[in-house]
Amino acid sequence: MTTEGERSDATVDPIDILLIEPNPGDTRLFTEKFADAKLTNAVHTVVDGETALDFLHQRDEYADRSCPDLIVLEPKLPGIDGVELLSKLEGEPALNEITVIVLTSSEAGEEIVKSHGLEADHYLRKPVEPDEFLEFVQQVEEFWLAIVEQPAGD
Repeated sequence: MTTEGERSDATVDPIDILLIEPNPGDTRLFTEKFADAKLTNAVHTVVDGETALDFLHQRDEYADRSCPDLIVLEPKLPGIDGVELLSKLEGEPALNEITVIVLTSSEAGEEIVKSHGLEADHYLRKPVEPDEFLEFVQQVEEFWLAIVEQPAGD
């Protein structure tokens, strides 16, 4: 039994996370740390904005995938960059409800996104050192739990 303010892992449904990250080394560290943290989430990865749109629209090789609950977005992407991808998400009612965390290297990265008139749901500093990736995964989990635990209508 949990007391108020505590959570039971059994009460939190697993979430589907789409990681949009072009760097294979960072992708590996993200996915390993999600596994190490023993979170019951499915982490899907793509390397660019065009592939992300295919995933989100369930096209081609992603036709059997469900739409993610959470997107973790590196804004510096080849082709369709993160800012353009955010714009496309905001323009599509079926996709604009997906929670988006934008990875930033500094406050300047957040300001660049905002300067285009776009907003993400949350901004997190992208880990630089391998040991920072576990802390990052914990921040993602805490952010998601804060969303899940919000009463309806907030």
